[in-house]
Amino acid sequence: MAQGHEVADKWEVQLRKGCLELAILASLWGGRLYGLELLRVLEHESDLVITEGTVYPLLSRLRSEDLLDAEWVEAELGHPRKYYRLTPAGRRRVVAMARTWSRFSAKLDHLLRAVPKEEG
Repeated sequence: MAQGHEVADKWEVQLRKGCLELAILASLWGGRLYGLELLRVLEHESDLVITEGTVYPLLSRLRSEDLLDAEWVEAELGHPRKYYRLTPAGRRRVVAMARTWSRFSAKLDHLLRAVPKEEG
């Protein structure tokens, strides 16, 4: 039984990784966020608990793909913060990804109706 649980855990990890880019882009829809703020939004709004070591390379890649802009802003207290925001290309990408996700999840939800919520 423990092995079945381990396989399910690995599947959930992969599912969450696959959704991470969409979640980051969607989190930035409402405006700019700095890195730690983005991590908090992801955790609070989607239960995606990720590390700085995971999010910053992804933010860097999204910047290199021209989906995000970044700027350093002086903080009133403490050190400057790097804020990220969607570019026009990033806004188009997240809209397209959201549309694909909605179609996919609706079809999967339909398929899952036959599966009981609990075993037994």
